Amino acid sequence: MNNNHVYDMLVVGGGPGGYTAALYAARAGLDTIVLEKLSAGGQMALTEQIDNYPGFEDGIDGFSLAEKMQKQAERFGARSEYAEVLRMDLTAVPKLVETSEGIFLGKTVVLATGADPRTLGVAGETELLGRGVAYCAACDGMFYKGKTVVVVGGGNSAAADALLLSRVAKKVILVHRRDTLRATKIYHESLSQAENVEFRWNSVVSALLSGDRLTGVRLRDTVTGEESVVDCDGVFVSVGRQPATALAVGQLALDGGGYIVAGETTETSIPGVYAVGDVRTKSLRQVVTAVADGAVAVHMAEKYIAENR
Repeated sequence: MNNNHVYDMLVVGGGPGGYTAALYAARAGLDTIVLEKLSAGGQMALTEQIDNYPGFEDGIDGFSLAEKMQKQAERFGARSEYAEVLRMDLTAVPKLVETSEGIFLGKTVVLATGADPRTLGVAGETELLGRGVAYCAACDGMFYKGKTVVVVGGGNSAAADALLLSRVAKKVILVHRRDTLRATKIYHESLSQAENVEFRWNSVVSALLSGDRLTGVRLRDTVTGEESVVDCDGVFVSVGRQPATALAVGQLALDGGGYIVAGETTETSIPGVYAVGDVRTKSLRQVVTAVADGAVAVHMAEKYIAENR
C-alpha cells in the first residue's frame, strides 16, 4: 500500500450506506476505498430475511444483499480493504484514517460505522437471534403475524414498536422496568386503546426460554423480586442503540445519544466529512434510508472536491 496515495473518498464501514456511497463515487469517477473491519453488510448481514427492500419479491437474506452491494461497487472500481480503524484525523488535509493495515489518506471521508442495538444481556440472546429474538419491529414484525410477542423497553422506540406489532400480532406484551413509560404522551393514549396490548410494569427479563426457538421469557418484578413466566413466540428488544462513534468523539458534533449530527445532506460539523446510515441523527434507521444517505453523501462530496481543488 502506498501511504502517500490520496483517495478522493475514504468510506469507513461496509454496510448498505457505505457500499452505496462507494458505488455512486466509483461511478462518478472518484478514487474510492471502503475500509471494513469484518465483512460487508454491517447489521444488515446478520438479518436472516429482508422483505422490505424493493426489488426482491421473495425477500433476501442480509448477507447475500451485502455481497451484491459490495460486488456492484467493486465492478465500477471501488476497492475494499479489511482493516480495523484505529484513529482518524478528520481536520487534516488530506484527511487521515489510521487502520490495522496502515494509514489511508482521502480528500473526503464517509462515515458509515452504524449503530448496534443495546442487548438484554441475558444467556442465549445471541444464539436466539432470528429464532425469536429481534431488535427491529419494522424489519421482522411480519414474521410474527397472529402470534404473541414481548416488547422490552419504555421509550419512544419501544412504544412505536409495540404499536406497529399490535397491528400484526395476536398479542403484544410490553415489559418495562418502571411503572410508567418514558415515551411521549401521544404513545400512551394509542397503546392504552389497543385491545391486544398488555403491560408488565416494574419488570425485567431475567431469562429467555427456548427449545429450537424462543418459547417464552422469565420476568422478575423489580419491586418484589418475584419471578413469572410469559409464553411468547418472539421478544423484541427495544432498549436503545449504541452508535459506533467512539473515534469521532472530540472531532465531530454528536447528539445526546452519541449519534453524529448530520441532516438529510449527510454533512457533519467538519467540511468534507459525511455521516450515512444508522450512525447519524435520523428518524428512521432502515436499509433503504441508509442507501439513500450513501447517494446523497457522494453528491455533496463531489461538490466539496470541486470547490477545494
